[in-house]
Amino acid sequence: MRIPRIYHPESLENQIQCRLSDDAANHVGRVLRMSEGEQIELFDGSNHIYPARITEAGKKIVKAEILGREFVDKESNLKIHLGQVISRGDRMEFTVQKSVELGVNVITPLWSERCGVKLETERMDKKIQQWQKIAIAACEQCGRNAVPKIRPIMKLQDWCAENDGALKLNLHPRAQYSIKTLPKIPPEGVRLLIGSEGGLSPQEIAQTERQGFIEILLGKRVLRTETASLAAISALQIYFGDLGE
Repeated sequence: MRIPRIYHPESLENQIQCRLSDDAANHVGRVLRMSEGEQIELFDGSNHIYPARITEAGKKIVKAEILGREFVDKESNLKIHLGQVISRGDRMEFTVQKSVELGVNVITPLWSERCGVKLETERMDKKIQQWQKIAIAACEQCGRNAVPKIRPIMKLQDWCAENDGALKLNLHPRAQYSIKTLPKIPPEGVRLLIGSEGGLSPQEIAQTERQGFIEILLGKRVLRTETASLAAISALQIYFGDLGE
């Protein structure tokens, strides 16, 4: 039986015992129905794993004894910052989950002119928390020990104006470059922009050009927003990252 992997939101370095977070305790105690003496694997986002043994297991409180510490790096050599215009329904959740599995390091949800989602400030905060939990669950499932950050929602133009040294990419059906013909990727990695279901407006496309984005082509077909992000991330990981190693 596979040992469950559980995220702990605080550093476990030099810890002998810990009390699991409320979310983790609910999963271990209520969902998995684990009991005292069973093994779990904890990780705290530091790229280390901590083998542990449950010492107390209730429906609300679960405690564990830390048995060791090991550096286990599952991160790609390619850094990817995904700027994803918010999509409707559960498509955004799907994009967050799968992009984390594919190795994205940072995700920034974006507003654009053609974004069909409307959120009040309170709902925005809850959505960010929800997407972060989805990212954590994806790490628990896929074996990553560093948790990607879900940033606060930004306007597309503000995100495009940021400069962190990364290569800026934008999908466009009339682009000259394909992913395999891109110039050398800098150590800072890639900043990948994915538009909404309706695509970017002409004004937004012109803005990305002014902000130094390179337009890239992703095949002959027009892809839905959630398909486009995952296809682009996969292609980038194949040509410049660790997918297929």
